[in-house]
Order: sequence, then C-alpha cells, then structure tokens
Amino acid sequence: MNTVVKWLAFAWRRLRAWRRFYFTTGGLAFTLGTLAVGFAAMNTGNNLLYLLLGSMLGFITVSSWLSEQAIRDLRVERHIPHSVTVGHDLRLHYTVTNRRRMLPSLAVELVEAGLPGRAFLAHVPAGGTVQARSTNSFVRRGIYPLGTVTLSTSFPFGMFRKERDVEIPGEVVVWPRADRRVREPAAGAGRLARGGSSMRGTRGTRGEYRSLRGYRAGDDPKDIHWKSSARLREPVIREYDRDSADTRWICLDTRGEPSEAAEVAVEVAASLAGRATTERRPFALVVGDVVLEPGDGAAQLERALDILARVDFSPENPAPDPPVMREACLLVSVHRSGGWGDVYAVGPNARLEAPQSSLGTTPVAA
Repeated sequence: MNTVVKWLAFAWRRLRAWRRFYFTTGGLAFTLGTLAVGFAAMNTGNNLLYLLLGSMLGFITVSSWLSEQAIRDLRVERHIPHSVTVGHDLRLHYTVTNRRRMLPSLAVELVEAGLPGRAFLAHVPAGGTVQARSTNSFVRRGIYPLGTVTLSTSFPFGMFRKERDVEIPGEVVVWPRADRRVREPAAGAGRLARGGSSMRGTRGTRGEYRSLRGYRAGDDPKDIHWKSSARLREPVIREYDRDSADTRWICLDTRGEPSEAAEVAVEVAASLAGRATTERRPFALVVGDVVLEPGDGAAQLERALDILARVDFSPENPAPDPPVMREACLLVSVHRSGGWGDVYAVGPNARLEAPQSSLGTTPVAA
C-alpha cells in the first residue's frame, strides 16, 4: 500500500512539473459563461445558442493550444554570478532557445522557485535564441540552492495561465557584508611578534621578490611583468614574500545558537577582512578548524567571504584553532574570552543594519 501511495505521489509531482493550468479571473468568468450558454442551448434547442456555444468552445480551444505552443520546446540555460553581497541586487541571466522551426514563443515568464524576481520574454523567434534576466535581493548570507525554473504564459487572451517546470541545478552564494563600521584593533593585536617561532613568509604583492606566476583574479595589475606577459601572450605576475609579522589573523568563534548577534559577528569578521584588504595588509581567517592561509588582495577577500557565507553556528562547533599564538589573533565572538590579542565581543542584543557605503571607525563590537 505504501509503495502504491509513493508511486502515485511521484506520478502526481511529475505531472505537475510537466504542466499546470490555472484560470485567470476573466478566464473563469468566460468559462462559466460558456457553461451557462451550453445549458441554455440544451434546454431550449435554440440554434443561435448552439452556434454561440461552438464559438466560445473554439475560443477556449485556440487559447489553450496557443499557450501550449508558447512554452513547449524551449531550452533554458541559467547563468549565475559567482556570488552576491547581502543587500545588493543579484541578476540571474537566462539564455532561452526556441527549438521549433515554425512557431515563435510569445509573452513567456521565467520564475525561480523561492525567488520573487521574474524574467520576461516578449518574443522568442522560431529557431532563435534570446537573453533575459531577473533581479533579486537577499537579506541573509548563506548558500541558496536553485533547482526549478518555471516557464509560464497567459498568451494569447489572458484567460488561462499555463506553466511547466525545467530542472536546472545550481546555487547562489550570498556573502556577508564587509562594510560594517568596526574599530581599529588594539595596538599590536592581530600581528605576530617579529622573530616569533610561528613567523613564516607569506605570499603577497609587496616585499622581497619571490618568483613569477600566472595571473589570478584579484591580483594587482601593478605587479604584471610585461616582458614575460608579452613573450607568453598571457598575463604574468611578480610574486613577493611578505614578513608574516604584517599578517592580521582573524578568528571567528561559531560556538553558540544561530541568532541575530551571530550574524553580526560574521559581518564583523568579514569587515575586518575588508579593512585589511583596503589597507593592503595580508590577513588570515580561522573559523573553527577551517584555516584560510595568509594572503592579500581582492582574491583573498573573496576566499574569506566564501568561507563566511557557509558558516553555521552550533554549541557543538569546535573553538577556533589558529596555527599561531592566540595573543597574535583577533577574536570575533558572541562571548567575551581572554587570552587573545584583541576581542570583538558582539553583544546578545546586536542587530543587523542596512549596508553602509564605506568602512568607518565607529565600533560595533566592544
């Protein structure tokens, strides 16, 4: 019995994904009017009413057939940006190809399951390809899975809305804000003591010359080695060693229940990383047992934001475990803790704010 129920449920889901059909207000009124005309024709035998009934049924049939042609044989490709920051617009781009040879598709909407934004296609010519996009905004960081794109249309008369689903797996990475106003770290905090046992050279964009390597997104164009780039016909970057005493170690404590204060703590950690990038200072990030090795530049900040977008808070999470002395680290936590170079303690009543245009010096963490 359970097997039959599961099979029927699966068949029903597949059928709904294949086609769904809804009445609009006008379509419902027209359909009820058609039924009324049919009832009157059968009771009176009036030929004029039969003629009117046939016309109305033909109108409904043509509407249903044209709406079906509008959404069938369309191939949809979704293009997702690598990431988006909380509070900023995310633009999802779609490439839609009409695989029919004769009929175009008209007035088609594309909607992502769980997202409010809609993309609209006014005209997709037969055998042609068009572009469309939808705009959405997120108020929470995290990983948002995407799976179903719904094609819908009320063409041609607006009487009915017909839908079908297209499965396109994907995900949206929503970064936390990195523009919170955070205070400067205490003097000497977050840096290794020179000559310390844990000090080691890190890759950066300034310091003693190390080698040449291929260009990566986020590298400083000033470090391009033009002669080598011209010879190899691709960008080549000078790589330098930096004294690890310049590295700012940022540790985020994720032990605790998910809360508004926990989200503020994530944003504070991201903002400290953003400040280090603005100051052209290398930084490292430690979240539980995850360690982002020291680095600098926009590419390093993107790696840090990717990690912070995936952070989950739980009382069972491990404490930050940096590979250097705690006295050389900045700790961001919803609890006060000793033994660290500096502590950004986010209070339990901390609240998320609207995005700021730039970093400031007003503290949000004691």
